[in-house]
Amino acid sequence: MQSKASTPEEYINELPEDRKIVIQKLREVVLQNLPKGFKEVISYGMLGYVVPHEIYPDGYHCTPKLPLPFFNIASQKNSVNIYHLVIYANKGIHDWFVFEYPKHSKYKLDMGKGCIRFKKLDAIPYELIGELISKVSVKEWIEMYENTIKNK
Repeated sequence: MQSKASTPEEYINELPEDRKIVIQKLREVVLQNLPKGFKEVISYGMLGYVVPHEIYPDGYHCTPKLPLPFFNIASQKNSVNIYHLVIYANKGIHDWFVFEYPKHSKYKLDMGKGCIRFKKLDAIPYELIGELISKVSVKEWIEMYENTIKNK
């Protein structure tokens, strides 16, 4: 479900009430923990947190006119999803998250390569997501991206 919203506020306002609350809380957690240099945008029809072109002019290798993605939040049909390329690019952070998750949720982790799906909206581990967001600086993310994703 890609949104046509052009601002984070528009994106949140078009959601059903139960999703609005969850997405707003996720957004707050991300903004409180987001390292300096990342920028909030609408990216791929969802809330996005990116390395802006001013910092990384090359942009995303798949679509260079777009800034380098870091983290996204989306309200999908059956779940709220977060997309974090660091989990895909860094085995250490991936393994840390998988290990920590059961300490924060009684539900099974529903995870793809860089996607985490939350079907139980009342069981989102906000604190863990905040910690996940804070683990990588812009500089570290660019280096990780160039070494593990861009040149694949």
